[in-house]
Amino acid sequence: MAPWIFLLFLGVLDFGFYAYAAISTTQAARVAALYTSSSPSTAADATTACYYALQSLKDMPNMSGITACATQASAVTATQPVAVTVSSNGGPDGAASTVSVTYQTVPLFPIPGLMGQITITRSAKMRTPQS
Repeated sequence: MAPWIFLLFLGVLDFGFYAYAAISTTQAARVAALYTSSSPSTAADATTACYYALQSLKDMPNMSGITACATQASAVTATQPVAVTVSSNGGPDGAASTVSVTYQTVPLFPIPGLMGQITITRSAKMRTPQS
């Protein structure tokens, strides 16, 4: 019975880490979108949005020494675990800024049949003030 309980414990530990990573990625997208929606001039500023996303994700285990973001979600790797894309678009309610943050988790325990490493993408969209 002990091997099954140990496997269950590892599964719960993995799920907790992936849930924390998803929540942190959502928060990073929200913080970066809050910055880009502060004025029309910052609506497409990917460099500073990257800075805010990195500050929000700094406590994740594979983020030590990371000072820049990838520019595309497909460019996320183990050595470059974060990508931030920013777009500014208009709509019937006015201009808005959309920030998408992609984060690749570290591989945890190799459980047969389950992924050991996942890539999480979260987006946040906020209206920018009228100029």
